[in-house]
Amino acid sequence: MEKQGVRGPKPRFLVGNILDMASLLSKSTSQDMDSINHDIVDRLLPHFVSWSKSYGKRFIYWNGVEPRMCLTETELIKELLSKYSTISGKSWQQQQGSKHFIGRGLLMANGDDWYHQRHIVAPVFKGDKLKSYAGYMVECTKQMLQSLEKAVENGETEFEIGEHMTRLTADIISRTEFDSNYEKGKQIFHLLTVLQHLCARATRHLCFPGSRFFPSKYNREIKSLKTEVERLLMEIIQSRKDCVEIGRSSSYGNDLLGMLLNEMQKKRSGDGFSLNLQLIMDECKTFFFAGHETTALLLTWTVMLLASNPSWQEKVRAQVKEVCNGGAPSVDHLSKLTLLNMVINESLRLYPPASLLPRMAFEDIKLGDLHIPKGLSIWIPVLAIHHSEEIWGKDVNEFNPDRFATKSFGRAEISSLCSWPKKLCGPSLCSNGGQNYISHVNIKIQLHYL
Repeated sequence: MEKQGVRGPKPRFLVGNILDMASLLSKSTSQDMDSINHDIVDRLLPHFVSWSKSYGKRFIYWNGVEPRMCLTETELIKELLSKYSTISGKSWQQQQGSKHFIGRGLLMANGDDWYHQRHIVAPVFKGDKLKSYAGYMVECTKQMLQSLEKAVENGETEFEIGEHMTRLTADIISRTEFDSNYEKGKQIFHLLTVLQHLCARATRHLCFPGSRFFPSKYNREIKSLKTEVERLLMEIIQSRKDCVEIGRSSSYGNDLLGMLLNEMQKKRSGDGFSLNLQLIMDECKTFFFAGHETTALLLTWTVMLLASNPSWQEKVRAQVKEVCNGGAPSVDHLSKLTLLNMVINESLRLYPPASLLPRMAFEDIKLGDLHIPKGLSIWIPVLAIHHSEEIWGKDVNEFNPDRFATKSFGRAEISSLCSWPKKLCGPSLCSNGGQNYISHVNIKIQLHYL
């Protein structure tokens, strides 16, 4: 890469640039922010700001012994995510980091495995299935608002809204994924949340080969939580199988789990791909994570932005009343809530659910004028691109949903800059826009009531 003019900070033996990144981040976040300020790139990605000034839009840095190229050119990013989606994806290091958390489900699948898994789960995001989920969303949102109203009546004046949004989206996912096994689904969600935080700790430290096999307290705790999650999932699966075997039910259910079990009964597809119980559990865990995490974050930031911009809050509220005639929203109403859609897009731009998007090249590829060798990781700083004055203009760090008033502009920029969850996850998670669409329906219904 150096021969092609792509350089970067000098790495240290074994640790690469990890210590430099940790030092810069510690310094940039050492003090709390005095007020709401959307200019957050310097604070959250200080190494990107420093190194891009020194080495340009493309530079190489090292995460331990893994070289990573930072890429911010939107045309090259579009080419990577579309043209080379089948020969780039999650690295071995990423898959190992999430192995105990979400396993090898759709989010961590590559190549043919991703294609087959995507084909299996796609029907859960289509047609009447999506409309049936709307009822769950309305019911759960009303329950959350009732609990908040009761807390206000009891004298509470401050709320950690992020916690309420996390519980809300977890409730909805539990219902759509497990339906009648909703309560057990909530238990699984709690355990997965703890497991997620534990696994995230590993990404902040240098891992030596074989360290995950050490019988440390940390590794034992992760293994224990993973075992408990899979035990609960197996209980739900077994109860579904028992109902079918004794004739109490003719199918395994119409939720995500039921569809996966029905697919497993078909045994093996003609091209050699098979669905087993471990993969079914991994898919359930994946959709728990992907279905609630991005939605909860987006809801939290959007509520904050509307609360701090009352003029937009009034505009959106007026349109919601007009479109829904003061009643409950339906799926058919949502496409008409154009102002709310603009607010959501601007919230995603300012606060994307993930600040970085990684991809590893599994073959040598030609990306624009660059030759990318097999094994090189490409890291896209989504947050920095969303706050680029060159792309968005002088008001880049201001809340201005009007920038998405022109549909052609909004669609082009969102698509190219990876801001909606479909592009944020790359092609790995979304099924013909299904996961994207159900997230959008979920968010609009909840914001309607808020």
